Amino acid sequence: MSPREFEPAAPELMDRPDADPAELEAALRSLRGLNRYFGSYRIISRFIRRWMRRGDHLRIVDLATGSADIPRLIADQARRVGVDVEIVAVDYQPSTIESARRLSAGYPEIVCTRADVLSFGGTGEYDIVICSLALHHFSNEDAVRLLRRCRELSRRFVLVSDLRRGWLARAGVYLLTTLIYRDRMTREDGRASARRAFSFSELCDLTRQAGWEQFGAATFRFARQAVWIEPKEA
Repeated sequence: MSPREFEPAAPELMDRPDADPAELEAALRSLRGLNRYFGSYRIISRFIRRWMRRGDHLRIVDLATGSADIPRLIADQARRVGVDVEIVAVDYQPSTIESARRLSAGYPEIVCTRADVLSFGGTGEYDIVICSLALHHFSNEDAVRLLRRCRELSRRFVLVSDLRRGWLARAGVYLLTTLIYRDRMTREDGRASARRAFSFSELCDLTRQAGWEQFGAATFRFARQAVWIEPKEA
């Protein structure tokens, strides 16, 4: 397998402070489609179904939320099951958070907040901490910091999922950004993400470095992977 390609001085286009708002909006729309049809929603739903019980009251945070489509997915699921949720959706990009707020207007249980995910929140503030498709945006050192922060924020459950580096991710992203999701930002960022992603063994090593103990780890369809923490009784 080829080594990870990460250049801190060249962030993905959507992470840049001067990101064009129209291009960013198109990329966020594409990302919602990718999440829906290529694995992220399936992974999140699998764990959320396991962690929710009718009558629960849960505080949830989604770090690096993008346009908050995952918080809306969780809110819809909570409404169907009969669970009371408070969800904080966090992202650093101002235009991205504005988009998240606009799209989440019909969800009073979701609060969209602009903040640095590496320093956001207080210890044990949330029942469930989620971070999806964000880890590869960070250096190895900051990825460890983010994993550690996820663990610190949670008093019960943690789920971190991401793209998995390998030929399947590269080929799949190349085809999707050639045939379907063809806007410039999605094309360039998607292909960069496939190169920046961690392998499964690298993800597990970073998770151990972050001090996680007795965590679950697995690979999933469409070149996805995840690590998680849940109490034994769950």
